[in-house]
Amino acid sequence: MDIRYVCSEEEFRTDSVLSAAAERATALGIALAGTVQPVDPEAPRGHCDIVLALLPDGERRGISVDLPPEVPGCRLDPEALEAAVAVVESRLPGAQALVVNKFGKQEAAGRGLVGAIGEACAKGLPVLVGVAPQWREAFLAFAEGKAQPLPAETGAIVAWLQQACLAKVG
Repeated sequence: MDIRYVCSEEEFRTDSVLSAAAERATALGIALAGTVQPVDPEAPRGHCDIVLALLPDGERRGISVDLPPEVPGCRLDPEALEAAVAVVESRLPGAQALVVNKFGKQEAAGRGLVGAIGEACAKGLPVLVGVAPQWREAFLAFAEGKAQPLPAETGAIVAWLQQACLAKVG
């Protein structure tokens, strides 16, 4: 099992580098399945709309409940997340690696993308996971100490994906 994670204290850094790394890896011919959370610099910072881009084609899926602007915080729509997960799982057979934008509350509770992570690991696919600092301990427990950190740098992530996917072929 080759599972790596990216965890940055800088807000939106993990989302930004995972999105950029997935785009660059796809351009290099690496077949990815999974999710990234694109960072829109034009989006207002006070409102929370959770949008996933599904790999490899970047299909956008909203996974949050639409709340009025005056309501603080984010509310995940679990049904929308599960629909996105079903698409990710259907794309695993053609993938060389799995990218998961976030190990968060749903995953810590055994839901969300944990099934896709387990399936990818069982198939011997390299797995890359974004982890928010507050969920790092839960993620490391889930990965049973087998996950290794990667720096929040696009080049380092792409280099690892290339090496991991090449090693799988070889």
